[in-house]
This record gives sequence, structure tokens and C-alpha cells, in this order.
Amino acid sequence: MATMKQVAEKAGVSTTTVSHVINNTRVVSEDARERVLSVIQELRYIPSAVARSLKNDRTHTIGMMIPNNSNPYFAEVIQGIEDASFKLGYNIILCNSYDDPKKQAAYIRVLMEKRIDGLILVSSGTDEDLTQLLANEGIPKVLVDREVTGVVADLIEADHVQGGYDATRYLIDLGHKKIACVAGPKTLLPSGGRVTGYLRALQEAGINFNPAYLIHSDFTSQGGFNAFQELLSRDDRPTAIFASNDLMAIGGICAANQANVKIPQQLSVVGYDDIALASFSTPPLTTISQPKHAIGQLTAQILVDRIANPESPMRREMLSSQLITRQSTSPPAET
Repeated sequence: MATMKQVAEKAGVSTTTVSHVINNTRVVSEDARERVLSVIQELRYIPSAVARSLKNDRTHTIGMMIPNNSNPYFAEVIQGIEDASFKLGYNIILCNSYDDPKKQAAYIRVLMEKRIDGLILVSSGTDEDLTQLLANEGIPKVLVDREVTGVVADLIEADHVQGGYDATRYLIDLGHKKIACVAGPKTLLPSGGRVTGYLRALQEAGINFNPAYLIHSDFTSQGGFNAFQELLSRDDRPTAIFASNDLMAIGGICAANQANVKIPQQLSVVGYDDIALASFSTPPLTTISQPKHAIGQLTAQILVDRIANPESPMRREMLSSQLITRQSTSPPAET
């Protein structure tokens, strides 16, 4: 691998001049600049990002901590972050916590050691260690979807309460009264918001809430499968189920198929997120579509703005979602 010294010798200049050309830190004659750039290309010299960051106090690197990038929802958010970050001149270091708060805190320490310029965090729950770590660090940060108690930071979120309400209201408008909700973990704010919307829609419609119709599970296909199995085994099984994400809904549809429950003739299902797979499930899934790519792009832009202007007022942005109707829902069967 070529070194700065080799570039300087071949271009007939000092290493200081090569450094100024690379970093644009001082005026260099056009002739010298062209010679240096030509040699850099010829030798395929790659400047040391670490050395440049020590000199400029910037790494142009953003750390990103998410629960699990195999979840299609997060994959689309990440794509939005990467697209915007690339255009803004930033690289990404991605870490997965797999919903483990201890691993989350450990990875954030590693990112800090890498001298990232800013942090994007989708929290996997909070503990005292995480709160203290983020509160004590002066690094710019943006939280996505989930606040962290005791931490002051910009926040980007979707309106989960309205999304849960819209999903449930749609099922009510179809004529359903026995509507269950398969929710995510109780500790996660998006899950709580969607349940709040579900309960509000039932209350407004004068439908009594049946506690047995609310089941908390993991935001996974297996979590949805298990919850649907429990609901469908009841004597007074629901005629419709609102699942708090599409993976849960798709796992639930599999459970319904195994129980010989026809969708949507015998059971209507609504998901949440509108991942790409939702339109290819059997039947195609009615769902609440979140602006995943837009969330990612806005998150990156706000973080870069925060890096440039650390004293500017904190921002809290809430993006709206919309109902997408497909073939997994219909009016309840005549009884």
C-alpha cells in the first residue's frame, strides 16, 4: 500500500504539501496540486481516515444502533439513513443490539471509541447504564421511535397512536366487534402507542374491551404465530386481529392456515409497517404503512444538522402513517 511519503517523493513535493492538497487546508500552486493528485491516482494512495480525523477533529462517521437489521422495517429505515448520509458525506457504522440492553450499551461505548461524529439510536429498552452513558457523552445524537429516559436528544417518530387507531377503526367500519390485538413487548413505546390507538377506537365505537383479546409478544413472525394460535384456540375467538407489525401478521396468517381458518372469510388481519413482503403474503396484507425511507433520510439530515449546529433547539418530528387496504380483510361472516 502506497504511503504519503512515496506520493511526496514521486510528485517532488514535501509530505506537508501532500497533506494540504488532501485536506484543502492551505493554498497550493495549481502545478503542485495537479502533480500530487496525479501521483495519488497512479499509486492508488488512500489517505488515512484516522490521521485525518485526528487533524480535523472529524471522522465523518455516524454510528447507528438498532435492535435487529434482519427486521425488514429496520432494513428500509437503514437504507434511508445510508442514502442521505452518503449524499451528506458521511459513512455509517452499524451495530445490532438484538434487544439486549447490555449489548446495546457495550456497542455504544465501542462506537464512542471509534470517535464517531454522531449517533443514531433505536433503543432496545433502557437501563441505568445506557441512560448515564448517553447523558454524560456530549456527542450529537438522534433517537428514532423510542425516547430514552433522562436523555435530551432530537427525536424522530411516527404517530403510533393514530396508526393503531386507524387499523382498528377500519376493522370496526367493516362491521367487526370481536377485534383482538397482538401487540409488541410492553416495554417498547411504539407497541404501547399502537395499543393506545386500538383501545381508543374500541371505546369510541362503544365496543367493550376484552382483556383476553390483547396479547403481548415479540415483534417476530414466531411471536405472531404463537399469539394467533392462542387467540384462535378460544371458544369465543375474534373475527379480526390487529397485529402490531407485519412480521407478526404474516406469522399469524400461517397459524390461521394451520387451524383451517380462512382469511379473510373467517378472520380479518391487519398488520403494521407495510414491509415489502406484505403485498406478497397470501392473501396480500392490509396494513398501516410507515414512511420508513423518509424516516431514515430525515434522521440522517437532522443528525448532520446537529453536528454542525450543536446549540440549536432540539427537534421532535412526528411523521404520519396511512392505511393500505389489501385482501386480508373483509366484513365478518354472517352468524
